[in-house]
Amino acid sequence: MRPRLIVAKTATLYRFQIELSDIDRGVYETLDLRVACHPSEDAARLVVRVLARVMAHEERLDFGRGLSTAEDAALWTRSLQGEVETWIDVGCPSADRLHRASKAAKTVRVFTTKGDAMLRKEWSSQAIYRSDEIEVVRLPATFVDSLTTLLDRNMQWYVTLNEGAISVADGEQSFDAAAERTTVAAVIATDS
Repeated sequence: MRPRLIVAKTATLYRFQIELSDIDRGVYETLDLRVACHPSEDAARLVVRVLARVMAHEERLDFGRGLSTAEDAALWTRSLQGEVETWIDVGCPSADRLHRASKAAKTVRVFTTKGDAMLRKEWSSQAIYRSDEIEVVRLPATFVDSLTTLLDRNMQWYVTLNEGAISVADGEQSFDAAAERTTVAAVIATDS
C-alpha cells in the first residue's frame, strides 16, 4: 500500500486597490492592499478585515500574520519601538483575548457582523480591562455578504465614509450600509 501524500493548503492572496474618501476624518487616500486569506477563513471574514483596514486607516496600520498566529491581531499599528498602539480584531474575539489586547494596546477595536446576544455571551464570561473604551463597529451581515459576491483575486473598490455610513462600489455595483458604533461595555450591559 502506498502512503498517502498530504498537501497543506496555502493562503490565497487577494489584491485590493481602494480609493478611500473618508469625509468624516478628511482622509483621501489610494490604498494598495495585498491580503492573504487563510485556508480556514471564509469570504465574509476576509471582507470584514478589509473593511476594518479601510475604515480605521492610519499610518502603519498593518494586517497581522493571520489566523494561524493567535498572538496577532487581525490588524495593528506598532510604535517605532515595537509597542502595539492599535489592536483591531474581527468577528467575535474571546473575552480573554480582548482583556489581553486592552492591556497591551492604547486603542482596541472590534469590527463584526455578529449580534448582541452572541457577543454578550462571549464577552460576559470574564471581566475585560477597559471594556468601556473598546469600540465595537458593527457592519450589517447582508452588506458584507453582498460584498463577498464581488470577490475576485484583483479588486478595485471605491469606498466612501460619511456620517457613519459606508459605501463600497466596484465600478458596476454599489452597496451602502450604516456602521453602528458602540463599546464592549455597552454590548455586555444591553438587555436580551
